Amino acid sequence: MNTLTRWTPFRTGTWDPLKEISEMENRLSRLFPTAASNGGAKEALTVAEWAPPVDITEDDKEYVIKAELPEIKKEDVKVTVTNGELTLAGQRKFEKEEEGKKYHRVERSYGSFLRSFTLPDAVDATKVEAQFKDGILTVHLPKDERAKPKSVEVKLN
Repeated sequence: MNTLTRWTPFRTGTWDPLKEISEMENRLSRLFPTAASNGGAKEALTVAEWAPPVDITEDDKEYVIKAELPEIKKEDVKVTVTNGELTLAGQRKFEKEEEGKKYHRVERSYGSFLRSFTLPDAVDATKVEAQFKDGILTVHLPKDERAKPKSVEVKLN
C-alpha cells in the first residue's frame, strides 16, 4: 500500500508563483519606468490619470466624437490629428484647498487625460473641426468624398 505525502507545490522548486509575479513586475518596471524606479528623475512615460467618457456617432457625411469635459477650460484641451490618429489631451485642475474647508468625499477625477482614436480610412483628416461649449468637446470628422456611397444605375439588356 502507498503512503500519503503532503503536497507542497510552493516548496518543490519547480513552480513559485510569487517569484513569477516578482519577475513580471521587474519586466514591467523596465518597460514602463516611473520616477520611483529611476532615481526620482522625471517620468519617462506620461500616464493619464483619468479618461473622459466619449460618444462616437456616424452618419452619411461624418463621424462625430463628443467628450464630456466639465469644469475644463478651452485652453486646457488639445486636439491633434497625426498619422491617422485623433488624440484628445488635456488637464482638469483640482480646486485649491481653502483654509477652513474640509473635503468629506472627492469622487471626481482630476489631472491629465489622454484619449486616442484610430481614424477610419474614410475620414478626410484635413477637414477635422472641433468645438468646445458647455463642457462638451465636439469633434467633427468629415468623410472623404471618395468614401461616400454612390448609387449606380443598373441597365437591363
